[in-house]
Amino acid sequence: MIVVRNVFELKFGKAKEAKVLLTEGFAIAKRLGMGPDRVLADVTGTFYTIVLENEFPTLAAFEESMAKGFGNKEWEAWYQKFVPLVESGHREIFNVVQQ
Repeated sequence: MIVVRNVFELKFGKAKEAKVLLTEGFAIAKRLGMGPDRVLADVTGTFYTIVLENEFPTLAAFEESMAKGFGNKEWEAWYQKFVPLVESGHREIFNVVQQ
């Protein structure tokens, strides 16, 4: 099992706009079978941080999920609206060692 965290640091003052877009994006992702399983927001640390967290049985399953989104015109159009709200971001991929 792996956990994938897509960490986005939003531009200052863009949290409300991002929340609206994320709701729209989650509906698209759900239709495509992509997730996310969990959405996290900062309590401490860097302000305006949003984390989209998913679990996959294998790295190959994660890659298949990515292909569903970035091969889909509706998802790509949504993503182009979300990108301008983001200051920076990164992806973390972990093996689940113990639950």
